[in-house]
Amino acid sequence: MSVPLRHYARALSRRIRSRFIVFGTLRHTEPVNLGFGIRQGTPVDRHYLEAYLGRHADAITGWALEVGGRDYLDRFGHDLTRVDVLNIVDGAEGATVIGDLAFCPQIADGSFDCMVLTQTLNYVFDMKAAVAEVFRMLAPGGTVLCTVPGLSQISRYDMDRWGDRWRLTSLSARELFATAFPAEAIEVETFGNALSALCFIEGIPAERLRPEELAVNDPDYQILIAIRARKPR
Repeated sequence: MSVPLRHYARALSRRIRSRFIVFGTLRHTEPVNLGFGIRQGTPVDRHYLEAYLGRHADAITGWALEVGGRDYLDRFGHDLTRVDVLNIVDGAEGATVIGDLAFCPQIADGSFDCMVLTQTLNYVFDMKAAVAEVFRMLAPGGTVLCTVPGLSQISRYDMDRWGDRWRLTSLSARELFATAFPAEAIEVETFGNALSALCFIEGIPAERLRPEELAVNDPDYQILIAIRARKPR
């Protein structure tokens, strides 16, 4: 099928679907699964997040810091010389530094070759200050790999403890990091489409979708925004 004909067929299919909407089992006001569907499999945003870290594992090396735990450093890191874990909760298991990402003076300037910051900035009230601290703590030439939520339900666990505050877009993520990093040192990617976004909101795990369905990227349905930023030497 030629490209123009394929586009016409898709447009016709959309018109038919929009006119004859069948709600079926989607006609409910509660999600299929609570807690992002984590008990049933891999939440859709985590599928995208882990694939992203796998593709950018080259940066996860040297003296590295992860926020919350060290799971992703252990999975994707290589030639690590030292690992630190930042946690805001005093006494948190595995934490080597207790502190607030937005103000962490106990960490020296230029410490880390890599920082892995997944699904964290949305909990920080002063995101601009947090990004400035990330820049300060990175060594010259160091890299931060950061992910933030776009289309997402509230994380009730986090909301009830320290607050779930923000949702970003590719534009706001780029603008946020540009307050500390040079614009040319920032790379932003987005992940998601209408189907995967619907499944994520419903708590339907990634394993229930076909690989080709997950692979489609529609920039108007941003479930996950990923930022790779490098501190100049």
